[in-house]
Amino acid sequence: MPKPALDHPAPADLTDLDACVVIAEEAGRLTLESYREANLSVEHKLDGSPVTSADLAAETLMRERLSAAFPDDSVLGEEQPDTSGTSGRTWVIDPIDGTKAFTRGVPLFSSLLALVDEHGPAVGVIHLPVLGETVCAGRGHGAFFNGEPCRVNDHEGLTGAYVCTSGFGYWPDAALSALLESPVRLRTWGDAYGYALVATGRAEAMIDPEAFPWDLAPIAVIISEAGGTFSTLDGRTGPEVWRSGSAVATNSRIGQELRAVLDR
Repeated sequence: MPKPALDHPAPADLTDLDACVVIAEEAGRLTLESYREANLSVEHKLDGSPVTSADLAAETLMRERLSAAFPDDSVLGEEQPDTSGTSGRTWVIDPIDGTKAFTRGVPLFSSLLALVDEHGPAVGVIHLPVLGETVCAGRGHGAFFNGEPCRVNDHEGLTGAYVCTSGFGYWPDAALSALLESPVRLRTWGDAYGYALVATGRAEAMIDPEAFPWDLAPIAVIISEAGGTFSTLDGRTGPEVWRSGSAVATNSRIGQELRAVLDR
C-alpha cells in the first residue's frame, strides 16, 4: 500500500493523543503540588530564564511515562538532554510553559506535550492545571477543549480583534509600533494560554516574536486542527514552523490583515 502524500499526511493515531493528554495532565497535577509554595526553589539558566524544582520534576515524570509507553521514540525537552530513538518519532516536552507566571503565583502556566513525526506535529496538548483546562488536537481529528470539539471564532477584521502576546521586550520595534497603531485590542494573555484562547474562539490571534521548539510543537497541530492558521512572524508556513523561533496564530479570518500590519 503506498504511503500518503506529504501534503495529505495520514491522521494521527488517537492512542497517541490519549496518551499525550494523560501524561500532560499528570505532569500538571505534579506542578500543582509546588504552586504558590513559599520555599519554591528557583534558579536561572544561562539565558536568564527561571527554572524551578517543579519544572525538573514534571519533565522527569513525563520522560519516564514516555519511555515506558514509547521506548523507541526520541524525546526533546526544555530542561534535560535529548534522548534518541529509532522510530523516527519525537515527543517534545515543556513541563511548565510560563515558568515566570508559575513562580509569581499567576495561574496561566501550562504543561505542553507534542508528538512529531515525518509530517510534522501529529498530536499536541496544552494543559492549564490551575484553570482545569485542556486543549488538545490530533492531526485529522480536530481540536478539543476539555473533551468537546472546539474551533477558532469567525470574527472578521482587525477592529475589535483581541491579539495576545507574552510580552513586549522581545518585539521588533517596527512590528510592535504598527500593531499598536492598528485597531486591534492587544493583550498580554500570553505563553501557551494565548494559543489556547485562539483555538477555543476566545481570542483572534496570538503572536510570539521569539519562541523555542518546545513552546510551539503542540501549538502547530492544535491551531491547524481548530481551523486557524499558524505561521512564523514573517509569514512562512509549513510542517517545520514549530522549529522556526517565532509564531503567529490566528482565526484565519483576520490573518491577511494582521499579516499586512506586521509586514509594514
